[in-house]
Amino acid sequence: MSRRQARVQDVAGYMLHATPWRETSLVVQVFTREHGCLALVAKGAKRPYSVLRPVLSAFQPLLLSWSGSGEVKTLTRAECAGLHALSGSPLMSAWYMNELLLRLLAREDPHPVLFDAYVDALSQLASGQRAAAALRRFEWILLRETGYGVDEAEPDFLDAKAEPALRAGLRERLAEQLAGRPLSTRRILMDLQRL
Repeated sequence: MSRRQARVQDVAGYMLHATPWRETSLVVQVFTREHGCLALVAKGAKRPYSVLRPVLSAFQPLLLSWSGSGEVKTLTRAECAGLHALSGSPLMSAWYMNELLLRLLAREDPHPVLFDAYVDALSQLASGQRAAAALRRFEWILLRETGYGVDEAEPDFLDAKAEPALRAGLRERLAEQLAGRPLSTRRILMDLQRL
């Protein structure tokens, strides 16, 4: 990044994951339309009175500003830009989408079509629509946009009869790309189903 591009202001994005860093900070993985997936240090975000603490929530639209030219940039501002109320099964589906993005996308590789599909899927999950249709569409677009071999025409994701075959085909392609590294959300879901 050149010095001119070292500051980015008010970019729409979503926090995918946060990890504690040092005593008071977080490293947040974000997904933006124009910049793809990025790692940002949110300095002081764990402090009780931090302005970042209540804003940095997964699945909520954010306006993000950062600076820096290295692999990990510094988050300078984050503002809430809306709300997706998720709970129960839709929440698990959203975690699954986040894990796919974190595992399959390269850093700073923008995918505007995939970003829009992520936003659409979160909206569908929050509105109580069928999670299966939202997830299959997201998986299909993820594979197509990242070049993992979905060349055929877009299927009807709302067709309940075709959904099992579509799910099996997409999961097989995703498993090939994950190369034997099972998803944590998949394992957790299987454990919950055994209870």
